[in-house]
This record gives sequence, structure tokens and C-alpha cells, in this order.
Amino acid sequence: MNAIVQTPVAVPSAERMQSYHMSMGAGLDGLLLKQHEVPTPGPHEVLLRVRAVSLNYRELMIMLQGRYPLPVKADVIGVSDGAGEVIALGHGVSRVKLGDRVIASIFPRWIDGPFSIERAAQLGGSLDGMLTEYAVLHEDALVHIPEHLSWQEAATLPCAAVTAWNALTGGHALKAGDNVLVLGSGSVSLFALQFAKACGARVIATTSSDDKAVRLRELGADDVINYRSQPDWSAEVRRLSGGIGVQHVVEVGGGSTMPQSLKSVCLGGEIAFVGTAAGGESMIDANAIFASGAVIRAVAAGHRTQLTEVTRLMTEHRIKPVIDRVFAFDQAPAAFAYYANQRRFGKVVISVA
Repeated sequence: MNAIVQTPVAVPSAERMQSYHMSMGAGLDGLLLKQHEVPTPGPHEVLLRVRAVSLNYRELMIMLQGRYPLPVKADVIGVSDGAGEVIALGHGVSRVKLGDRVIASIFPRWIDGPFSIERAAQLGGSLDGMLTEYAVLHEDALVHIPEHLSWQEAATLPCAAVTAWNALTGGHALKAGDNVLVLGSGSVSLFALQFAKACGARVIATTSSDDKAVRLRELGADDVINYRSQPDWSAEVRRLSGGIGVQHVVEVGGGSTMPQSLKSVCLGGEIAFVGTAAGGESMIDANAIFASGAVIRAVAAGHRTQLTEVTRLMTEHRIKPVIDRVFAFDQAPAAFAYYANQRRFGKVVISVA
């Protein structure tokens, strides 16, 4: 493909920008606002004017828990997910043009195929992230934003939406008519619910309250189980799936919920193991894994091709993300504190400009 010939927008070198930095285990007080000169894009790089970012559980793992499975550099510009406008181009850029609205894959080097250490560099971790007024990114990381989405809505996609899509399609492919179990009302589960319904699946959701059950049904859930009033919820999943179990489980609870997920999945089904947001020690019986006859697949977000697939699906079905609350850029510390309280329903977004 020939490079698009364009004149880069000049960004004065004296212009200053602000970025929020974080370090492993530094806590909310370690979220520091700093000033820098606006960077200049190199070959095959673009300069984005960041418009909005969204928070994910990975940020809490880094800041509050001091644990993350991939490298995190000290004093990194935080947050993996963001949406922005292309305002300057480095030499040889051909995938985007000036003025494009884009989001970036959180793994800029993971374009397609299986995950590997060579593709593991990630925004807001080993690479500077998106909680900044301007960001330089390689063109290979970028995906165009669906026209029906706002900046704030688009900023929710790179981690949670791609994780949900990978969970549903990256292993055993989702088919119309499949039964899908989503746990709770975190962002990955909400996206998985919306995507599964768009693909013609039947969705069973679990939740902790009747109020949330109403909202899950409004998003399309066919059945909702309150796990507080029905602590043996896997038996109800079996009943609702005609006794055979579900073909797909989007497992976000980890050790605390995996035993019942194993009882909920059908023979030959798949449990997409997204993470351990619910905490709890693992109490998994190896015999239960064998008896389930299912595949347990670890899901690490997803690649750029999957992010592109997400945008196509959302465009085709006019799907909009669920946003709980939007904060201003200067309210970023408050946004993190709100996100950490675990009472949200949908994404927490920070509007940058």
C-alpha cells in the first residue's frame, strides 16, 4: 500500500501537555499529574489528541494491589484504553489520515494470531498509556471508531470489549442458539451479554441484586439468577439450559466462582477464564475439571484484528457501551476512587478534551 501523502499538522515544540503517571503498588496517592512537551511522531507513528479514556481492573491491579502479570515500567503514563483524533503524522503512515477518530489496541504489536511474549508490550504498562492530553502511537495499533459512538463510548472498547469478544469467539466459536453464561455486571460481562445476543445466542446472567437483574434483562439477558438468593446457582443454570449446561462461560470471578462454573458448562463446552476480579482463593478440584469435559482457556484481552471485529459488530447492530459515569480530566483521582468502590454498573470514563 502506498503511503498517504499528507502535510502533518504542526504542533509547536513549546506547547505543553499534562499526563497522569502511576507506579506499581503506589496507591491512589501515587497517581501524579505531570507536564511535558508535546511529543513528535516518528516514522509510522501518529500523534493523537486524546479525547477520552476508560478505566479497567488492570489499573487497580497495578496501583492498589501491586501485582500485574506483565511488566510495568516505573512512572508510566497510565491507562490502556483511550480514543483520540489524529492530528499529526510521521513519515510513511498509510493506515490513517489526519482528522481520523481512532482507538488503539492495548497490545500495539499483537496484530493477529496467538499471544506471545514478543507481542506483550502493552499501553499503560511497559508502554506509556492514554491518560494524557497527547499520545504518540504506532499506526499498526489503530482502529477506526464506529460513527455512531461518541469519544467517551469509543474509549471503553480496547480492553473490556475485546476481552468479551475474545472470550466468546477466540476458542470455541460462538454460534446462534448457543447458551452463554455471564457472571455479574462488570464491563466484560456486560459487553459479552450484548455481543452474544447480537450473534443470536441465549444468555443467562448472574447478579447480586434484583435492581441489577432488571438492568441486565433490559440489555437482553434471557434469564438472570440472583446468586445471593440462589447460592447454588449452577443448578439453576443447568435447569435453564435443559439439564445439559451452557456452551460458553465468561468466567470473571476466578477462584470464588470457578467451581460452580465447572458445574454449569456442558460437555465439550468452554470456560473463558478472564481473571480474578472477585478475588477469593482457588478451591478447584482437579476431578471437577476432568469431569466437566470442558476446555478452560485463559483470555488476555485480544489483538487488533479482534478489536476491528468488535467495531464491525457494534456498527452492524448499533451496539452502545454501558457507561456508569464520566469524569473530567482534572477529576482523574476521583474517577479512580469511584472505580475502586466496586459499585458501578458499566464503564467509568474520563473525558480529556
